[in-house]
Amino acid sequence: MDLLAVALAGVHFALPLAYYSYAKAKWLPRPWNVKIDENYKPKVVVIVPTYNEGLTIRDKLNNLYEQNYPRELFEIIVVDSASEDGTAEKVREWGKEHPDVNLKLLEEPVRRGMNPALNFALKHISKDVEIIIFTDADSYWPPDALRSVVKYFADPIVAAVTTNIVLASREGLRRKEEMGENVYRSYYNNLRVSESKLHSTPVHNGALVAFRFRFIRKINGIPEFTGNNDSTPASIIAFMGYRAIQISDVTTVELLARNNFLRKVRRAQHLLLSFLKTKRYAKKLGIYVKSPFDTIWRIEWWLHVINPWLLVASLSFLIFNLVFYGSVTALVLIGAGLIPLMLKAYRAWIMQQVYLIIAAVRNLWTREIMWSK
Repeated sequence: MDLLAVALAGVHFALPLAYYSYAKAKWLPRPWNVKIDENYKPKVVVIVPTYNEGLTIRDKLNNLYEQNYPRELFEIIVVDSASEDGTAEKVREWGKEHPDVNLKLLEEPVRRGMNPALNFALKHISKDVEIIIFTDADSYWPPDALRSVVKYFADPIVAAVTTNIVLASREGLRRKEEMGENVYRSYYNNLRVSESKLHSTPVHNGALVAFRFRFIRKINGIPEFTGNNDSTPASIIAFMGYRAIQISDVTTVELLARNNFLRKVRRAQHLLLSFLKTKRYAKKLGIYVKSPFDTIWRIEWWLHVINPWLLVASLSFLIFNLVFYGSVTALVLIGAGLIPLMLKAYRAWIMQQVYLIIAAVRNLWTREIMWSK
């Protein structure tokens, strides 16, 4: 049984390492193979969903205000889901202070969840808008982010774009957690860009995710079978044969949540639901087209849905042998697996597996799509 545990652990660690190494070596150096036009300036709407974002919303709007993009081609929509901390009032105040910005505040009478709120906002966008962008209220963009993102949409094959992302602690606190997160993010960003160079990545991030609006209309808005507004619609678009990419020349910053553990678990829940349902949904819509994205999807599906449980099985076998048979080998192997926890990258990987495992268990009885503070 100890040998079986070692074999399971070996597969658990070897497969993602081999995939990452191959993708980085073979795909990352490739050219984008898409037309990129620095002068492409489509009409853009940025949508910010909020719920009790009173502490961050002014900073977020100031950050968007600093974007180096023509004001006449740039609209901001804040859709507030019955906040109880004065978020909507602060948006109205900010709008009065910045009359040169095309700002629209939409207020929902009750809180229904992020995706229903975004679909509500989509109804208030004119059809001449080419690009829509979703962004979290606690994330921040560099000044040239918008200009850099839209240049990839100059090629009609590109239908979704997200960016590299790093985590930052609030007011310089929790530096240790921030550093650990960003060790993981460096690998994460390399892999997502590598997949994008081949075709598309199935995992996008809500700090900045842009879509060609006509495709969102074509799939009838943001699907509500998961709670995410990024990976699911981007993957559906990739299954249509279009490119859904993460670019490397823009890095957005996301603040660590006050309860980052629960936030990570909730995101993992939504991502798991996306891997379990999105491909089937694309086929149901009759828009599925076979492409290199299928290979990426299958590997990432395994890494998210199956691979974490190999580690659970391995550890369970070792503990069983240790408790019931007093296996010294099992004790040594458990110790060997704990020692690398001193390494930030290893700790970050283990925590990602923990998030996915807890998320899978929670998904057995809940399909929570609301987000909470």
